[in-house]
Amino acid sequence: MQSEPEVTVRLRFAPSPTGYPHLGNIRTALFNWLFARHHNGKFILRIEDTDVTRRVEGAVETILDSLRWLGLNWDEGPYFQSQRLPIYREIVHKLLDEGQVYLCYCSPQRLEKMRQEQIKRKQPPKYDRRCRDLTQRERTQLEAMGVTPVIRFKTPLAGETTFLDLIHGLVTFKNDTLDDFILLKSDGYPTYHLANVIDDHLMAISHVLRADEWLSSTPRHVLLYQALNWQAPQFAHLPMILGPDRAKLSKRHGATTITEYQKQGYLADAMVNFLALLGWSLDDHTELLSREDLIKHFSLERVGKTAAIFNKDKLEWMNGVYLRALSLGEFVQQAMPFLDRDLPETVKRPLDNDYVSQVLSLIQERAKTLADVPQLASFFFDDVQYDAGLLLSKKRDAKSAAKAMTIASQKLEEITTWDATTIEDVLRPLATKLNLSTGELFGLLRIAITGRTAAPPLFQTMAILGKGKCLERINKALQLLSGLC
Repeated sequence: MQSEPEVTVRLRFAPSPTGYPHLGNIRTALFNWLFARHHNGKFILRIEDTDVTRRVEGAVETILDSLRWLGLNWDEGPYFQSQRLPIYREIVHKLLDEGQVYLCYCSPQRLEKMRQEQIKRKQPPKYDRRCRDLTQRERTQLEAMGVTPVIRFKTPLAGETTFLDLIHGLVTFKNDTLDDFILLKSDGYPTYHLANVIDDHLMAISHVLRADEWLSSTPRHVLLYQALNWQAPQFAHLPMILGPDRAKLSKRHGATTITEYQKQGYLADAMVNFLALLGWSLDDHTELLSREDLIKHFSLERVGKTAAIFNKDKLEWMNGVYLRALSLGEFVQQAMPFLDRDLPETVKRPLDNDYVSQVLSLIQERAKTLADVPQLASFFFDDVQYDAGLLLSKKRDAKSAAKAMTIASQKLEEITTWDATTIEDVLRPLATKLNLSTGELFGLLRIAITGRTAAPPLFQTMAILGKGKCLERINKALQLLSGLC
């Protein structure tokens, strides 16, 4: 039930640096960015860093790097709330002069004791308004004792607060279920509720798209807008992201911070496509959408009310599709940092670009992530290690395996033009002469040369490795087999 914008569209992503950005944070950023771009509006970045005690070192840089990696460029900012403290204090003291807020002198110990007693009585924990109607004399006495107060909002004691949510429709909260929430803490820093409302107004935010978990905070914000005589923005609360077991998404469901996915070798375009489908869809069947398609078609009408389910298998499939769509040059460029990072230290560096390109031309179809590439390609760069037993099978004992490989080695030694076609022309008829199926012979050579039962096409692999390296590995396999004969 989307309302088409009639004002200049301005959206913001306002993360708190109390942790590193996870999928839910970035999905929220993406939906705001897509909505802004769809309506030719502005996307503003604001860092809500007023919770000093929980601030995590490096979180701001990680937030910025994550947005840059995904291509979610911002038009304004980043603004930092910690640099705007005088603004919040001025406005809250104006509310104090008007009698719409009050000073609260209750100690943390009293508040915690009250909270525990309410829990025991199975009551929802909330402030009991003890300081709401203190006399001036009582306030003076408390201040003389050195108590630094917080400032709380005077929530109406009766009535209802109703607002229109662009996804959920009309939402109503009874005021007597709301507490007198804190606006300004004793350290002079604003709470989320105060700074959020003030900044959204001063930054002319037209639409607030945020996670469902903030829905219960919205009546407080609406009341604060009314107290300040300001027009509230339009609200839309996005569905939660749950794990496959429908529990809250956590580390047991896989990586949770967006930077982990980058380190695991997912492409930015694949992540954007995947995240866009966590709560939004174009229709009931389209899954692959370019960034341009997402911008063109994004609307709140297609955002669901129910939780989105995170499916890592789908992400891997989608990432594989995007990897295969890259040109070979692009794939090499993207994969090279992962080869540098994950190949053994014994592998000579810098890696030869031409050789890497040949190798990755065989790997590209098989990789689901860029982090798969070093493992898939390792035998092209490093010696292979395996147990001789791998060369044996129900149809193949050590003696027959050694015989087949000895003859194959002799035939390969005679090749003067070492390419995939010539290698195949030599080995395919050899299988018939040895009374082996091509699968048996090729499988045996594949293990000897790559150390694996599954690898890229054998003849192309041998052509890239080179004659000397292939014969050397077959020789090594024969030595292993000699110990079993």
